[in-house]
Amino acid sequence: MISLSTLRHTSWTTRTRTNQQPATKCLAGSPRQPSAMSTSHSLRVGRRALLSGAALLGTLLGQRNLAVAAAQPEIEKVLEDPKWPEKWPFRPENFLRYDESPDSFFYSQPRFVTHIDDNAINALTRFYGDVFPPSGSQSAAVLDICSSWVSHYPKGFTAGRVAGLGMNEQELARNTQLTEYAVKDLNVDPKLPYEDNTFDVITNCVSVDYLNKPLEVFQEMHRVLKPGGTAYMSFSNRCFPTKAIRLWTATGDADHVWIVGSYFHYSVPGGFTEPGCKDITPKVLFGRTDPMYVVYASKKAA
Repeated sequence: MISLSTLRHTSWTTRTRTNQQPATKCLAGSPRQPSAMSTSHSLRVGRRALLSGAALLGTLLGQRNLAVAAAQPEIEKVLEDPKWPEKWPFRPENFLRYDESPDSFFYSQPRFVTHIDDNAINALTRFYGDVFPPSGSQSAAVLDICSSWVSHYPKGFTAGRVAGLGMNEQELARNTQLTEYAVKDLNVDPKLPYEDNTFDVITNCVSVDYLNKPLEVFQEMHRVLKPGGTAYMSFSNRCFPTKAIRLWTATGDADHVWIVGSYFHYSVPGGFTEPGCKDITPKVLFGRTDPMYVVYASKKAA
């Protein structure tokens, strides 16, 4: 077991590394709606913590230079040769959060905002359009975990079943693409309230960093996926830093790809296909946009 005790907060703004750009604040809301995100405080992880986190995962990857691996689109190669340790390399303290108060308190008020910018949203929607079952398929079932008032699915997409599982009922009730929803805190009870072999697709948008029981949640995703069904975990470098796990806030984008890939690898050994990564960061001519990555794997047939 490799200790991650060096991953600690050193001041009050979280930053994560993005592809060949200066470190970007790990913030919760759209930059166009800062007042709506007043409940999201910034945390700074100092340069020393970031470097120690990258160095640690560099060791896990066989001394691979993660700063180089993070260069777009090289980040996709992180999972091509991940060099998984024989045993799960993380400790319970790596999944602690700065704010350990009940998540039900934090999410009690609805937030009708988006957490990534429009370019990143559009890139994710296009990606979903490429990988989802054909719209209108009554035999298809899709599950959005950690869902909200919008799932960023293609406009007009329908399926026989589109279930949402999230923390705030008002947000879920406004999501017009869902055919059903349930309110549940997966950090308290990671069991998904669905039957075995139910869903063709599971999505999770910019929320995997909040899971403090990721192995249990990924085991449950495997259980409810149909054989051959695929789970897509998308993320950027934006978050509620007080609620993101310590391991996430102390590491950068390429590390995050490896971390999420490890959830698939270790949760159900041999149960998922080897995880892959797709860098869907939008290309813009001027200015910057939020980076966007998807780590995915499929449930193997029995």
